[in-house]
Amino acid sequence: MNRDFNLWLSEFRDSIANYGYYIDFKKVYRNVDSLKVELNILNSLIGSKDIENEFECLVTKYPETLKCIPVLLAVRSNEIYAIDADGEYIYNFKEPNLTIDRYKEFMRKTGLFDLLSNHIVNNLVDYATGVETGLDSNGRKNRGGHLMENLVESYIQKAGFLKGKTYFKEMYIHEITEKWGIDLSAISNQGKMEKRFDFVIKTDDMIYGIETNFYASGGSKLNETSRSYKQISQEAETIDGFTFVWFTDGKGWNSAKHNLEETFDVMNHIYNINDLENGIIETL
Repeated sequence: MNRDFNLWLSEFRDSIANYGYYIDFKKVYRNVDSLKVELNILNSLIGSKDIENEFECLVTKYPETLKCIPVLLAVRSNEIYAIDADGEYIYNFKEPNLTIDRYKEFMRKTGLFDLLSNHIVNNLVDYATGVETGLDSNGRKNRGGHLMENLVESYIQKAGFLKGKTYFKEMYIHEITEKWGIDLSAISNQGKMEKRFDFVIKTDDMIYGIETNFYASGGSKLNETSRSYKQISQEAETIDGFTFVWFTDGKGWNSAKHNLEETFDVMNHIYNINDLENGIIETL
């Protein structure tokens, strides 16, 4: 089947974000709930006129409140490194490793004492919820990667394949070989670690190894991906009973158009979302 690359590329989407892509609020609430008691104890410092002494008394009585400090600075770690003219320190907030005076200095120099004593925030649980929401936005990249997988999987299921029976998720080459006795040693994966396919579909006379991705923005990774999949497709053509299929989309490919076109010209089974919508899985 002869296809026009430019027409195919023009069908690529700007985004495939669903409603859950932007923020995982369940995760946000779960993270805040795990600190809610300690955050409410720290709330007693809001508006304090003698915050350093009150902080010392509070931490001495409730040392577990220290574990809240990193999230107040939007840090996902129990340890925080800091250096200035007075020295360099690694502060452990789960298992305190420094004197209370040193932690007071940390609170002063990071601005947290000012945040609390000047009543800039009214409630640390609400504040932490905002911080966690901001931190979770960093997870969009990972969620974006799964969006295309989920989309392709929905079409695999729509075509009548059953998970664990006729299609499988995240299978390594050795697992495919062990399950169906097919030799896939020709697939070198550019000398990297053993290849793992996002999906594997098994029909009566063919095994399909499937990769999926979506790129909303450009970058060097796109060229590497295109070259790698081109090589895999050429290696797969030497194996009887095995077909490599690549589902990709996203306007980010405009920045790597030429590399993608080279792969498109030699790869028989490269498809976009529009192809999925038009029933390419059933056709295959």
